[in-house]
Amino acid sequence: MTADDGGDVDVGVIGVGAMGRNHARVYAELPGAHLVGIADADADRAADVAAEIGTTSHATGALLDRVDAVSIAVPTEYHADLARDCIDAGVHALVEKPFVTSVAEGRDLIERAEAADVLVQAGHIERFNPAVAELTRIVDGVSPIAVDARRLGPPSDDGRSLDENVVHDLMIHDLDIVRSLVSGDVARINALRTDDGQHATAQLRFGDGTIATLTASRVTQQKVRDITITAEECYIELDYLTQTIEIHRQSRPEYMEIGGNIRYHHEGITERPMVQSGEPLRYELESFVESVAEHATPRITAEDGLRAVELADAVLERADATEGPRTDARHAVPSDR
Repeated sequence: MTADDGGDVDVGVIGVGAMGRNHARVYAELPGAHLVGIADADADRAADVAAEIGTTSHATGALLDRVDAVSIAVPTEYHADLARDCIDAGVHALVEKPFVTSVAEGRDLIERAEAADVLVQAGHIERFNPAVAELTRIVDGVSPIAVDARRLGPPSDDGRSLDENVVHDLMIHDLDIVRSLVSGDVARINALRTDDGQHATAQLRFGDGTIATLTASRVTQQKVRDITITAEECYIELDYLTQTIEIHRQSRPEYMEIGGNIRYHHEGITERPMVQSGEPLRYELESFVESVAEHATPRITAEDGLRAVELADAVLERADATEGPRTDARHAVPSDR
């Protein structure tokens, strides 16, 4: 291991399905990182990916003996066990979202990591989208009233399992983004989802009065990834896919004399801030490697990841509570949590 002596950080990837394969690819190209190897429960897949990327495959325990840090990109149900193994081995870990399956195991991991002085980063990749970084800067200068986020598309064709509900799989990205943009805690939640769990919508009201509406779906035929913010000063649109932002403002109304006639003039103004585009995963792993090299708090902490899980759990709880007979409005479920 070389992180402590100023050299490259020795890294590995545990789980090389669709997402883990990309982690390995980026690490192999990333300055400051040395991809030592990968591990996967499917040894044949691990060998194939290792050959494709130009690294070696190992059993998980053997990999942990060789690295400073790893990405954990396995199904969520295995996150906690593997993160504990990393902490016990003194290996820093980036754990893909959702961070854990339960709040209790998340708290346990955070306490273990703090006691062992091991860094744990939650894998919320959208925070590293260059457009989101610019949006955060813009929102700091306005007064948000409402936020609307959509994460829609057909079922994934990359081989990922659809067993995980759409709230923890997709909406959790936007729950994390909205929580980072709006100050204060969530005071109220309304939510609904389809019987098959493939489409869900949630409404959040924050303590400062800001409201947020989020929709996640695996059944729409057009891929949509966007977020809009209605503020007192302007209306902001962000497209995650194109990494673009538009800010819509109104000029001050005025009366103008045109051809001897007095005309009322009020036009809209659209601003398009410059966004330096790039691959969010590369920025995310670059940040993680820098945190490990400097032994500094990760930009997205395990606590951040746990808060996103807690909020996703609350949305599902609200959606489930809303199901059932609705023949009498007197039996409607109250919205206050």
